[in-house]
Amino acid sequence: MFNLKRYRAGLAAALTLGLLAAGVGTATLAQAADWPSRTIKVVAPSAAGGGADLIARLVARILEDKLKQGTIVENRAGAGGILGTAYVRNAAPDGYTFLVSTSSTHSANQYLYKELPYDAVKDFEQISLIGTFGSVALVAPNSPFKTLPDLTAYASAHPDKVFFGYYSSSSQVPPELLKAQARLPINGVAYKNVTQIITDLIGGQIDFAFVDYLTAMGPLKGGQLRPLAVTGTERQSAWPDVPTMSTYLPGFSVVGWYGLSAPAGTPKDIIEKVQAALESELNKPDVKARFEGYGVSIKTMDHAQFTQFVKDDRRNWAEWVKVAKIQPQ
Repeated sequence: MFNLKRYRAGLAAALTLGLLAAGVGTATLAQAADWPSRTIKVVAPSAAGGGADLIARLVARILEDKLKQGTIVENRAGAGGILGTAYVRNAAPDGYTFLVSTSSTHSANQYLYKELPYDAVKDFEQISLIGTFGSVALVAPNSPFKTLPDLTAYASAHPDKVFFGYYSSSSQVPPELLKAQARLPINGVAYKNVTQIITDLIGGQIDFAFVDYLTAMGPLKGGQLRPLAVTGTERQSAWPDVPTMSTYLPGFSVVGWYGLSAPAGTPKDIIEKVQAALESELNKPDVKARFEGYGVSIKTMDHAQFTQFVKDDRRNWAEWVKVAKIQPQ
């Protein structure tokens, strides 16, 4: 039976919610029009010194210069980038918190972990791809392994005596693929961040590790570590004498990426302004050349292109994780 009193009460509640929603929308538009009026934060889901941290500092400088607003970098390392990514996922979508998203946070983690506190597609606005990179297999300078075949031959002859370190998908998937494809009896050791891996590699606590090009540049230039092979489809210009993994294992190639993302619901005009700022600076010939020297191939995309890129890249990592036989944690 129709209840007029209940109907009026429901209508009043609906109108109230509508007015509140309209108020929120008006407030968001007002904030977007006034943006940026306070400090912007770029979150790196890694420790200081890692590739994502270096990219975050680059992005911060670009935004500060282009938007004429103070910009800071905040490192939130841990759990393969999950902690920093979840932090940004829960931040207000007001254009003051951004994430250096990576192939780990937005592609691989979906298959490396049973549960994630975020959905990389639904919970984020993908602003722009920044660049792609490979990883390089590293050993200590005094390591007996001069080439990758040296390492694999020793590992085959000494089961469970060779250990590698990893902290993210770009450092875990390549050695696991090597283990699976070459049928090596080797074991991985999980680390919280790449800085600890570098330290233990130098100290001899682990035998080798795959590290992204950008992070590896410093230790290699300083002679603290030595490269064996790269996971890119081509040799890296900084180390032209270092062979690709596909030289030893045909078809072996693992490529990662860096991008910039924001919490879902961030106003469209803010996304467009940030994307335009990145594109105008990153595509300058001198900037592109500098990052090529770091092992990062600059490639920008708009919101729609980057969103589709993330969706497509998930399929790549799903296949790599499957071949590597990595069980989700």
